[in-house]
Amino acid sequence: MQGFYTLFYKEMLRFWKVSFQTVAAPVLTALLYQLIFAHSIGQHVEPYPGVSYSAFLIPGLAMMSMLQNSFANTSSSLIQSKITGNIVFLLLPPLSHMEFFLAYTLAAVVRGFVVGVGVIVVTLLFAVPPFAHPLWMLVFGLLGCGVMGILGLIAGIWAEKFDQLAGFQNFIIMPLTFLSGVFYSIHSLPPFWQNVSHFNPVFYMIDGFRYACFGVGDVAPWLSFGVVGVTFLLLSALTLHLLRSGYKLRR
Repeated sequence: MQGFYTLFYKEMLRFWKVSFQTVAAPVLTALLYQLIFAHSIGQHVEPYPGVSYSAFLIPGLAMMSMLQNSFANTSSSLIQSKITGNIVFLLLPPLSHMEFFLAYTLAAVVRGFVVGVGVIVVTLLFAVPPFAHPLWMLVFGLLGCGVMGILGLIAGIWAEKFDQLAGFQNFIIMPLTFLSGVFYSIHSLPPFWQNVSHFNPVFYMIDGFRYACFGVGDVAPWLSFGVVGVTFLLLSALTLHLLRSGYKLRR
Protein backbone atom coordinates (compact mmCIF):
# COMPACT_ATOMS: atom_id res chain seq x y z
CA MET A 1 0.00 0.00 0.00
CA GLN A 2 3.02 2.33 -0.29
CA GLY A 3 1.63 3.71 -3.53
CA PHE A 4 -1.69 4.49 -1.86
CA TYR A 5 -0.09 6.37 1.03
CA THR A 6 2.16 8.38 -1.28
CA LEU A 7 -0.65 9.38 -3.64
CA PHE A 8 -2.98 10.16 -0.74
CA TYR A 9 -0.31 12.36 0.86
CA LYS A 10 0.26 14.14 -2.45
CA GLU A 11 -3.47 14.84 -2.84
CA MET A 12 -3.72 16.11 0.72
CA LEU A 13 -0.80 18.49 0.18
CA ARG A 14 -2.27 19.65 -3.12
CA PHE A 15 -5.42 21.12 -1.58
CA TRP A 16 -3.88 22.13 1.75
CA LYS A 17 -1.15 24.24 0.16
CA VAL A 18 -3.89 26.50 -1.26
CA SER A 19 -6.26 26.19 1.71
CA PHE A 20 -7.27 29.84 1.42
CA GLN A 21 -8.91 28.93 -1.87
CA THR A 22 -9.97 25.34 -1.18
CA VAL A 23 -11.18 25.70 2.43
CA ALA A 24 -11.60 29.34 3.46
CA ALA A 25 -13.43 30.43 0.29
CA PRO A 26 -16.19 27.76 0.50
CA VAL A 27 -16.69 28.54 4.19
CA LEU A 28 -17.08 32.24 3.38
CA THR A 29 -19.57 31.41 0.60
CA ALA A 30 -21.70 29.35 3.00
CA LEU A 31 -21.57 32.15 5.56
CA LEU A 32 -22.89 34.60 2.95
CA TYR A 33 -25.75 32.22 2.10
CA GLN A 34 -26.59 32.03 5.79
CA LEU A 35 -26.52 35.80 6.18
CA ILE A 36 -28.67 36.50 3.13
CA PHE A 37 -31.32 33.79 3.48
CA ALA A 38 -31.61 33.81 7.27
CA HIS A 39 -32.04 37.59 7.45
CA SER A 40 -34.27 37.95 4.38
CA ILE A 41 -36.83 35.16 4.98
CA GLY A 42 -35.84 33.61 8.28
CA GLN A 43 -38.52 35.46 10.24
CA HIS A 44 -41.29 34.19 7.95
CA VAL A 45 -40.42 30.48 7.63
CA GLU A 46 -40.50 27.60 10.11
CA PRO A 47 -39.52 24.47 8.12
CA TYR A 48 -40.14 22.05 11.00
CA PRO A 49 -42.05 22.64 14.25
CA GLY A 50 -39.72 24.31 16.72
CA VAL A 51 -36.85 24.60 14.21
CA SER A 52 -35.88 28.09 13.11
CA TYR A 53 -34.92 28.72 9.51
CA SER A 54 -31.42 29.79 10.58
CA ALA A 55 -30.88 26.42 12.26
CA PHE A 56 -32.52 24.59 9.35
CA LEU A 57 -29.97 26.05 6.93
CA ILE A 58 -26.90 24.90 8.84
CA PRO A 59 -26.85 21.17 7.93
CA GLY A 60 -27.94 21.90 4.36
CA LEU A 61 -25.20 24.46 3.79
CA ALA A 62 -22.60 22.26 5.49
CA MET A 63 -23.51 19.22 3.40
CA MET A 64 -23.73 21.20 0.16
CA SER A 65 -20.26 22.63 0.77
CA MET A 66 -18.89 19.20 1.60
CA LEU A 67 -20.33 17.66 -1.56
CA GLN A 68 -19.21 20.40 -3.92
CA ASN A 69 -15.67 20.47 -2.54
CA SER A 70 -15.31 16.69 -2.58
CA PHE A 71 -16.25 16.72 -6.26
CA ALA A 72 -13.89 19.62 -6.98
CA ASN A 73 -10.95 17.93 -5.28
CA THR A 74 -10.81 14.82 -7.45
CA SER A 75 -12.05 16.33 -10.70
CA SER A 76 -9.66 19.32 -10.66
CA SER A 77 -6.69 17.17 -9.71
CA LEU A 78 -7.23 14.69 -12.54
CA ILE A 79 -7.96 17.23 -15.26
CA GLN A 80 -4.90 19.30 -14.29
CA SER A 81 -2.71 16.18 -14.40
CA LYS A 82 -4.09 15.22 -17.81
CA ILE A 83 -3.69 18.68 -19.35
CA THR A 84 -0.20 19.35 -17.96
CA GLY A 85 0.93 15.84 -18.84
CA ASN A 86 2.08 14.77 -15.39
CA ILE A 87 -0.57 12.04 -15.34
CA VAL A 88 2.17 9.84 -16.76
CA PHE A 89 3.90 9.87 -13.37
CA LEU A 90 0.81 8.22 -11.88
CA LEU A 91 0.44 5.67 -14.67
CA LEU A 92 4.04 4.46 -14.96
CA PRO A 93 4.56 3.25 -11.34
CA PRO A 94 3.09 -0.12 -10.32
CA LEU A 95 0.08 1.58 -8.75
CA SER A 96 -3.04 -0.58 -8.71
CA HIS A 97 -6.41 0.79 -9.76
CA MET A 98 -7.68 0.21 -6.19
CA GLU A 99 -4.87 2.28 -4.67
CA PHE A 100 -5.54 5.02 -7.21
CA PHE A 101 -9.25 4.98 -6.41
CA LEU A 102 -8.83 4.94 -2.63
CA ALA A 103 -6.20 7.70 -2.51
CA TYR A 104 -8.21 10.15 -4.60
CA THR A 105 -11.52 9.34 -2.92
CA LEU A 106 -10.22 9.55 0.66
CA ALA A 107 -8.46 12.84 -0.03
CA ALA A 108 -11.75 14.21 -1.37
CA VAL A 109 -13.54 13.03 1.77
CA VAL A 110 -10.95 14.73 3.98
CA ARG A 111 -11.30 18.03 2.13
CA GLY A 112 -15.08 17.75 2.31
CA PHE A 113 -14.99 17.18 6.07
CA VAL A 114 -12.56 20.05 6.68
CA VAL A 115 -14.85 22.42 4.78
CA GLY A 116 -17.96 21.00 6.48
CA VAL A 117 -16.54 21.51 9.96
CA GLY A 118 -15.58 25.06 9.04
CA VAL A 119 -19.09 25.81 7.75
CA ILE A 120 -20.74 24.40 10.87
CA VAL A 121 -18.43 26.37 13.17
CA VAL A 122 -19.08 29.76 11.52
CA THR A 123 -22.83 29.21 11.14
CA LEU A 124 -23.19 28.34 14.82
CA LEU A 125 -23.07 32.10 15.36
CA PHE A 126 -26.66 32.22 14.04
CA ALA A 127 -28.21 29.12 15.66
CA VAL A 128 -27.19 25.90 17.40
CA PRO A 129 -28.84 22.70 16.14
CA PRO A 130 -29.30 19.96 18.76
CA PHE A 131 -27.13 17.48 16.76
CA ALA A 132 -29.53 14.70 17.75
CA HIS A 133 -27.73 11.78 16.04
CA PRO A 134 -23.97 12.36 15.65
CA LEU A 135 -23.38 8.87 14.25
CA TRP A 136 -25.82 9.52 11.40
CA MET A 137 -23.94 12.76 10.70
CA LEU A 138 -20.72 10.81 10.31
CA VAL A 139 -22.34 8.15 8.12
CA PHE A 140 -24.02 10.57 5.73
CA GLY A 141 -20.96 12.83 5.68
CA LEU A 142 -18.68 9.93 4.71
CA LEU A 143 -21.04 8.49 2.12
CA GLY A 144 -21.96 11.85 0.63
CA CYS A 145 -18.37 13.04 0.28
CA GLY A 146 -17.42 9.61 -1.05
CA VAL A 147 -20.12 9.71 -3.72
CA MET A 148 -19.12 13.17 -4.88
CA GLY A 149 -15.42 12.36 -4.78
CA ILE A 150 -16.11 9.35 -7.01
CA LEU A 151 -18.24 11.48 -9.35
CA GLY A 152 -15.28 13.86 -9.53
CA LEU A 153 -13.07 10.95 -10.56
CA ILE A 154 -15.52 9.99 -13.29
CA ALA A 155 -15.69 13.58 -14.53
CA GLY A 156 -11.91 13.94 -14.45
CA ILE A 157 -11.42 10.69 -16.36
CA TRP A 158 -14.02 11.61 -18.98
CA ALA A 159 -13.14 15.28 -19.49
CA GLU A 160 -10.27 16.21 -21.78
CA LYS A 161 -10.34 19.98 -21.22
CA PHE A 162 -11.51 22.42 -18.60
CA ASP A 163 -14.70 23.47 -20.36
CA GLN A 164 -15.93 19.86 -20.46
CA LEU A 165 -15.34 19.59 -16.73
CA ALA A 166 -17.10 22.92 -16.18
CA GLY A 167 -20.07 21.64 -18.18
CA PHE A 168 -20.24 18.50 -16.02
CA GLN A 169 -20.20 20.63 -12.88
CA ASN A 170 -22.62 23.32 -14.07
CA PHE A 171 -25.20 21.05 -15.70
CA ILE A 172 -25.09 18.02 -13.41
CA ILE A 173 -23.52 18.70 -10.01
CA MET A 174 -24.85 22.22 -9.46
CA PRO A 175 -28.52 21.41 -10.24
CA LEU A 176 -28.40 18.22 -8.16
CA THR A 177 -27.11 20.09 -5.10
CA PHE A 178 -29.23 23.24 -5.35
CA LEU A 179 -32.44 21.25 -6.04
CA SER A 180 -31.90 18.84 -3.17
CA GLY A 181 -33.58 20.74 -0.35
CA VAL A 182 -30.62 22.74 0.91
CA PHE A 183 -32.74 25.89 1.33
CA TYR A 184 -36.20 24.37 1.74
CA SER A 185 -38.16 21.32 2.87
CA ILE A 186 -39.57 19.43 -0.11
CA HIS A 187 -42.95 19.37 1.67
CA SER A 188 -43.22 23.04 0.73
CA LEU A 189 -43.15 22.09 -2.97
CA PRO A 190 -46.11 21.13 -5.18
CA PRO A 191 -46.74 17.35 -5.34
CA PHE A 192 -45.15 16.98 -8.79
CA TRP A 193 -41.85 18.54 -7.71
CA GLN A 194 -41.89 16.55 -4.47
CA ASN A 195 -41.97 13.39 -6.56
CA VAL A 196 -39.20 14.66 -8.82
CA SER A 197 -37.04 15.41 -5.78
CA HIS A 198 -37.20 11.77 -4.73
CA PHE A 199 -35.22 10.82 -7.86
CA ASN A 200 -32.33 13.06 -6.81
CA PRO A 201 -29.77 11.07 -4.75
CA VAL A 202 -28.31 14.29 -3.34
CA PHE A 203 -31.68 15.00 -1.69
CA TYR A 204 -31.20 11.88 0.45
CA MET A 205 -27.70 13.00 1.47
CA ILE A 206 -28.97 16.41 2.55
CA ASP A 207 -32.07 15.05 4.27
CA GLY A 208 -30.14 12.32 6.08
CA PHE A 209 -27.63 14.85 7.36
CA ARG A 210 -30.44 17.17 8.43
CA TYR A 211 -32.18 14.30 10.23
CA ALA A 212 -28.93 13.68 12.12
CA CYS A 213 -28.99 17.30 13.31
CA PHE A 214 -32.66 17.63 14.29
CA GLY A 215 -34.04 14.10 14.57
CA VAL A 216 -36.62 14.95 11.90
CA GLY A 217 -36.48 14.88 8.11
CA ASP A 218 -38.58 14.63 4.98
CA VAL A 219 -37.99 10.86 4.62
CA ALA A 220 -36.88 8.05 6.95
CA PRO A 221 -33.11 7.98 7.62
CA TRP A 222 -32.83 4.31 6.67
CA LEU A 223 -34.32 5.05 3.26
CA SER A 224 -31.79 7.84 2.78
CA PHE A 225 -29.00 5.53 3.91
CA GLY A 226 -30.12 2.85 1.46
CA VAL A 227 -30.29 5.19 -1.53
CA VAL A 228 -26.95 6.87 -0.78
CA GLY A 229 -25.28 3.53 -0.02
CA VAL A 230 -26.44 1.93 -3.27
CA THR A 231 -25.37 5.04 -5.21
CA PHE A 232 -21.93 4.83 -3.61
CA LEU A 233 -21.52 1.15 -4.51
CA LEU A 234 -22.69 1.58 -8.12
CA LEU A 235 -20.45 4.57 -8.77
CA SER A 236 -17.51 2.80 -7.11
CA ALA A 237 -17.95 -0.22 -9.37
CA LEU A 238 -18.16 2.00 -12.47
CA THR A 239 -15.07 4.00 -11.51
CA LEU A 240 -13.00 0.91 -10.74
CA HIS A 241 -13.97 -0.49 -14.14
CA LEU A 242 -12.88 2.74 -15.86
CA LEU A 243 -9.57 2.73 -14.00
CA ARG A 244 -8.96 -0.95 -14.70
CA SER A 245 -9.63 -0.52 -18.41
CA GLY A 246 -7.54 2.66 -18.66
CA TYR A 247 -10.39 4.58 -20.27
CA LYS A 248 -9.06 7.97 -21.47
CA LEU A 249 -6.02 7.51 -19.22
CA ARG A 250 -3.84 4.89 -20.83
CA ARG A 251 -5.14 5.21 -24.37
